Amino acid sequence: MSIFDLFRRKKSSEVAKERLMMVLSYERKGLPPNFADVLQEDLIKVFSKYPQFDSKRIEVELKNDGEVDQLWISIPFARGRN
Repeated sequence: MSIFDLFRRKKSSEVAKERLMMVLSYERKGLPPNFADVLQEDLIKVFSKYPQFDSKRIEVELKNDGEVDQLWISIPFARGRN
């Protein structure tokens, strides 16, 4: 992989394949299609109570690397906090 690969746009077929894999992953686990969005909203509500975290930048994703399905959650600390 070269540095230029980071800037190339994905082909529409690659994007479609990723989306299909995500839909199948949701169905296989019995999760509603908007599971990540609902979970993200809930996490924002909970972490907005704590000033140590930047709740506006919370991210939730279901990822599949071909072998393992993962729930990926990013809850960043607020800037300027030690």
